[in-house]
Amino acid sequence: MKKFKIIGLIVILIGLGVISRQLLSRKKPNNGKGYKTLQLTRATIVEEALAIGTITPENEIQVKSKIPGIVVKRFVEVGDEVRKGDLMVQISPDPTPIELTEARRDLEMKEIALKNAVLQYERNVELLSKNLVSKEEFENIKLKYDQAKLQRDLSRDRLSLIEKGQTGKVESVVKSPIDGMVLEKFVNIGDPVVPLTSYQQGTPLFTLADMSSLIFRGTIDEIDVGKVSVGVPAELEIGALPGQSVLGEVIRISPKARKENNATVFDIEIKIVDIRGVNLRAGYSANAKIILNKVTDVLTIPERLLIFESDSVFVEVEDSISGGVLKRPVTIGLSDGISAEVKAGVTIDDLLVERPPKEIQ
Repeated sequence: MKKFKIIGLIVILIGLGVISRQLLSRKKPNNGKGYKTLQLTRATIVEEALAIGTITPENEIQVKSKIPGIVVKRFVEVGDEVRKGDLMVQISPDPTPIELTEARRDLEMKEIALKNAVLQYERNVELLSKNLVSKEEFENIKLKYDQAKLQRDLSRDRLSLIEKGQTGKVESVVKSPIDGMVLEKFVNIGDPVVPLTSYQQGTPLFTLADMSSLIFRGTIDEIDVGKVSVGVPAELEIGALPGQSVLGEVIRISPKARKENNATVFDIEIKIVDIRGVNLRAGYSANAKIILNKVTDVLTIPERLLIFESDSVFVEVEDSISGGVLKRPVTIGLSDGISAEVKAGVTIDDLLVERPPKEIQ
């Protein structure tokens, strides 16, 4: 029994040795030189800064009512396109008993005041015709008559608004203030509405926005903000639409930083100038690749092959005559973190040396 165990252990050790040898042989180049050779290629290199944010309408407003009451009819739904002046909701007045009583009593008092003003005015007209009153006194009486009439009309309109919801040019309907799309609704039929006044915010009814004018609002890290300026192009990648992007242009960069998740960031806005046929919706998350520099059809070299010594950059090149390896200084241009532009030092015909990674002992 002990003999079989020993034989089995020997077989396992031999198998592990074979597998290890195959793995090591795969890691080593098969050219017998201990390294691989690569040729330079021509490509486009883009230096980018990244901003993270969302797609939002440039102008988004809330619609509110100027009169109180109850919603009795709704003319639009979320997603509907509306034009300026289109009906959105109809509101029926719902006054309290105290408000209704006060409005009626106020109108009665204004009617009595107007009757007295009429009597005074007619009496003074007759006296003026007999030169028994001065023109100045008559003008004062006429002014009081006109004021009493205006006060009566005002009380009448107020009562009409409370009872019927409309009077003259004031209607119990809310109209769209702009051309746009309904993004949100906050009221249903039967909901009470508080009016917008100078001392209260009022009940929001709808959110409207012009979906033809969209912008990207997001943040950019403090490391990159110094490289970005207003007017530079950007490519926006939409999170919900893989493989699709739109073009934009930076229109605003905040002059003040703020803290977000322990990072220092700056707010940035990018106007979308070409949607490329993409159906955008408000609230889409997006990443903005802001183009800082771009070079096309240039010689490129993988950055992993660059050797940095002091203030110089070198690459290893295989000598086509002797077959040896030479260290040659190069001049590097734009880099995107993966590849770098080669301005001088090597040509497209040179073979670059890539040595295998060092194994940890």
